[in-house]
Amino acid sequence: MVQKLVRAASVAAAMLSCGVAFAQQGDGSEVQITTNIFKPNKLAPTSDRIGQLKLPEGFSVEPFAQGLGNSRIIAVSDKGFVYVSRREEGDVLLLKDEDGDGKADAAPVQVAARAQTHGLAIKDGKLYLVTVKEVFVADIKDDGTLGPLEMIIGDLPDSGQHPNRVMAFGPDGMLYISVGSTCNACNESNAENATVLRATPDGKSRTIFASGLRNTIGFDWQPETGELWGLDHGIDLLGDEVQAEELNRLEQGKQYGWPHVFGSGDIYPQSTPVGGLTKEQWRDQSEPMVIGYTAHAAPMQLKFYTGSSFPAEYAGDAFSTMRGSWNRNPASGYEIVRVHFEDGQPKTIEPFLTGFLTDSGKTHFARPVGLAIAKDGSLLMADDANGVIYRIAYSGNAQKAASAKSAPASVMEAQAKKGVGVPLALDRPETDGQGKITVQSEAFDTGASIPLKHSEYADGVSPAIRWNAVPDAVSYAIIMEDPDSSPIKPFVHWLAWNIPGTVTSLPEGLQEQLRLVEPEGVLQGRNSSGTHGYFGPKPPVGDKAHRYHFQVLALDSLVDIPPTSDRDALLAAISGHVIGKGELMGLYQQKTEPPKQ
Repeated sequence: MVQKLVRAASVAAAMLSCGVAFAQQGDGSEVQITTNIFKPNKLAPTSDRIGQLKLPEGFSVEPFAQGLGNSRIIAVSDKGFVYVSRREEGDVLLLKDEDGDGKADAAPVQVAARAQTHGLAIKDGKLYLVTVKEVFVADIKDDGTLGPLEMIIGDLPDSGQHPNRVMAFGPDGMLYISVGSTCNACNESNAENATVLRATPDGKSRTIFASGLRNTIGFDWQPETGELWGLDHGIDLLGDEVQAEELNRLEQGKQYGWPHVFGSGDIYPQSTPVGGLTKEQWRDQSEPMVIGYTAHAAPMQLKFYTGSSFPAEYAGDAFSTMRGSWNRNPASGYEIVRVHFEDGQPKTIEPFLTGFLTDSGKTHFARPVGLAIAKDGSLLMADDANGVIYRIAYSGNAQKAASAKSAPASVMEAQAKKGVGVPLALDRPETDGQGKITVQSEAFDTGASIPLKHSEYADGVSPAIRWNAVPDAVSYAIIMEDPDSSPIKPFVHWLAWNIPGTVTSLPEGLQEQLRLVEPEGVLQGRNSSGTHGYFGPKPPVGDKAHRYHFQVLALDSLVDIPPTSDRDALLAAISGHVIGKGELMGLYQQKTEPPKQ
């Protein structure tokens, strides 16, 4: 064990030893932190050790399969085929239990091989698998083997500290992909890091669904409400008891604190938000956790129980694997926990399967990762330390749970439909105003083609624009929309407000962040891609030219909303304050596939 006592002034040095660098805030913070590096030794999974595992009365646990290597994520098909990914081996294995004895019938069969394969999902007779940067799909054959793999996404962000992507299909039929952060706590340069993404099943379009999530490997939909819940990994090196692992209700467009805020609103002492935002402002626009669990336990796959072999009291509850700590003494995790829900809302997180830690926590024989419900209602857990899949079954006399219906799609669909199918901003009553504004650009004339460099197929830089001054304007706002997009129509490409009334132009290539320092204080809201700042034209290849409306609004006041706001929130805030408006409309068409980078 290594133990250190560090002050805030030396926290950076400690974290640099992990390959992570931070800007210095310079706000007078001084925090003492005691942190431990403690990794229990690994032992073999002998029958005696497995026999010492602890579960609630009536439950039992036995190996379903052994000797699988670095087994990680589990998915089970409608026929009961069990698929498990192996990150180190870079493949997917198929196991079957056709005789129903609770054990794999034979040696596993390799059905796919792709470097750093991790997350798995099954939908409509197809198996989806995700690596660090790619998503592949293949038909599941009658015998459980796969047809040819087809890449449908090839440009997920590069990895870093958290390269293990996971994914699942929501009740709305969309593919949700968790992309972890590249670091312990830093300002990411790629907005898709530290997020959950929402993609169409063909992979052709995707948006950022939720952000500020350090590493939400485990997420699933509550079967009664259809709400999405996820367990996020806490920040390391803050001490044995800090940061708690976070259970969050995940909603479209919400920010969840990382890297500057954690827990119920605690401020991380070292990092600095970009653009001059204070940590208090970051906290005010972030969602606090709903429930916390023991720090550093490392939550992995999360699954709501939808089977019918466990007692009825488990219906609507979730289970999660806790892979186990390295940054805490005594060690935490190395277990399965139960997240108890009542009326669709979480109440407690408590241990369910324990005993993988042995010798008073000095050794272990499993690090739980994958979790899935088998066709017979038992629970399967993958251990990536010794390559065992464990089967947890119930044989007691309690009344059994009824098989859960599919989670309702209404919640996710309502979030996706927000702001869709509405008129352009200048045609809405919130922007009623008498003054006229002439908007121009050096890059293109009205009705002309927008140059390639301003599209997301190339540089993606915002064009320089200018407009005439409006008397008595206190501030200006910009809303850029594409009414020809689908399925998000209109697609919001840019939101900016609190442009000073003395400013009547913006230069090319503005920073893509929540707040600008030049012009000072300009805020940039959440566009339809889920990012902040300008998102250039990106119509599907072969579409007819789309129209892009750069709409400028003169206001008689500043706008008091956070930069995490969307277009509808901005329009609501400026209603009754518009004293002038105008637009510049440009066209963009992508006729051919761009060259691969």
